[in-house]
Amino acid sequence: MEYVILVNEQDEPIGEMEKMKAHEKGLLHRAFSVFIFNDQNELLLQKRASSKYHSGGLWTNSCCSHPRKNESIAEAGERRLMEEMGFTVPVEPVFSFIYKAELDQGLTEHELDHVLIGRYNDAPNLNPDEVEDWKYVNLDELSDHMKEQPEVYTEWFKIIFDRVRETLHQAIS
Repeated sequence: MEYVILVNEQDEPIGEMEKMKAHEKGLLHRAFSVFIFNDQNELLLQKRASSKYHSGGLWTNSCCSHPRKNESIAEAGERRLMEEMGFTVPVEPVFSFIYKAELDQGLTEHELDHVLIGRYNDAPNLNPDEVEDWKYVNLDELSDHMKEQPEVYTEWFKIIFDRVRETLHQAIS
């Protein structure tokens, strides 16, 4: 059974709860979202496995999940990259934010989400239980596609994309 770390708005731990229960109740918990870019500053997207307990078959950032107790955000991001995408690279925290989104299956994401960025140029080695497809995408083309077909992207990815794009532009300019 997987647990999440419940937090207050200052990201201070206030307890733990089984992951599904936290999503059913919509309680604020710690999470992370990893964004991997190649040398052309294209974003590595994953298509979540259709069998996932929520948001199955939707496109999203490189990987995301929840840190475990006594695990740093960066360690958790690197661990989850390996579990979902079959590779690991160093990741850097760039910002965090709180969001709440209604999902399918009657679940609610209410997360204090830490955003991590890393670099990788090769093809991933997908875990089919987690991911069913992948692609590197130009950010301008991705932005246009997200406006044309928002329903094919996860809720959190739509919330976070512009801020990640702005952060990347600031870092490379």
